[in-house]
Amino acid sequence: MSSPAPPPAVTVVGIGADGWDGLGPAGREALLAAEAVLGGGRQLGLLPAGVTAERIAWPSPLRPAVPGLFAGLAGRRVAVLASGDPMFFGIGRTLAEELGADRLRVLPHPSAVSYACARLGWPVELTPVVSLVGRDPDALAAELHDGRRLLVLSAGADTPALVAALLTGRGFGPSRLRVLEQLGGPGERELAGTADGWAHPAGDPLNLLAVELRAAAGTPRGSLVPGLPDELFESDGQLTKRHIRAATLAALAPAPGELLWDVGGGSGSIGIEWLRADPSCRAVSIEKSPLRAERIARNARALGVPRLRVVTGGAPGALAGLPAPDAVFVGGGLTAPGLLAACWAALPPGGRLVANTVTLESEALLAEWYRRHGGELVRLAVAHAVPVGGFTGWRQAMPVTQWSVRKQSTPPSDSGVEQ
Repeated sequence: MSSPAPPPAVTVVGIGADGWDGLGPAGREALLAAEAVLGGGRQLGLLPAGVTAERIAWPSPLRPAVPGLFAGLAGRRVAVLASGDPMFFGIGRTLAEELGADRLRVLPHPSAVSYACARLGWPVELTPVVSLVGRDPDALAAELHDGRRLLVLSAGADTPALVAALLTGRGFGPSRLRVLEQLGGPGERELAGTADGWAHPAGDPLNLLAVELRAAAGTPRGSLVPGLPDELFESDGQLTKRHIRAATLAALAPAPGELLWDVGGGSGSIGIEWLRADPSCRAVSIEKSPLRAERIARNARALGVPRLRVVTGGAPGALAGLPAPDAVFVGGGLTAPGLLAACWAALPPGGRLVANTVTLESEALLAEWYRRHGGELVRLAVAHAVPVGGFTGWRQAMPVTQWSVRKQSTPPSDSGVEQ
């Protein structure tokens, strides 16, 4: 008995502002042969009358509608229109995830980024790209470094003014902005100015921003590595200070795509710096104080990681139902009954746990867990130079005891630790 024929491939055709004229033979062929073409209204409007397929505009919200939409088109020759390269911040990713990559035939067109770098003389491989299409604009704050160049994919005509205001508000008002509209098309246009002097009215919704970042005098310096200045965090004093924070993040060892539980979030600094390590990193900050939970969310937005999830509640109860972590940091509440055991139980084999404390009671608990599970137990001490009369001396901060461990696949034989 023969297996049923696989469903016909969906051809995804990248199209630029130059429309039909810019398509290659394969793309034109696919659209002329299609019985249904899906795309945005602007993209569908670029097709000539010779394309006789039914034209279907994407519904909103798009992703939940994809399975049913394509199920209704079963058996028909289907083409999808996408802006530029469908697999670069485009519809191609959504279709690959919802339909399966084996169902797709992708015909890319030069992306807006390729066109922009060609116009600007910027090497594509050295130019960071931030998309604000369907994303929180505050995410741009994580990319702000004096002297850096980057491209911003715009969500519409209002994006340039929004970006100018965001840069100015975060101390990057002198940055040079160039708005590149209708790249590759007959209506291509460039607008230029500085963020703090931006006065251009909203223009074409199909635009991209080229940003040359310049920090204003006195703007605190960000960093690509953990240990941001403490003053960048709004805090009531519950903050892992920068030198201890840098050591803690080194022990947690974030990697792309991994999920952190930041238990006892305080000001959110550990979860925030974990997320800044890579755009695909994920984090949940668990904080029992509603006031502190709100402060964590504000800090996350200010430092460019609005994707930080904040859970208000006390651990271990608030941990129930959270997705399994790759790493756990416990910065407070270690002596709460069952907390350390719940965090340990949630970790998969190979997961990391790091716990910090300044109290003797919690230190004794960590010493016992270290005896049972191994890992590394260290004491971190930081002293700062301060005036002493007319001289200078050292002021010692409270030492921090830190236990860091990687969970092994075989359970321990000793059951002497509180579970």
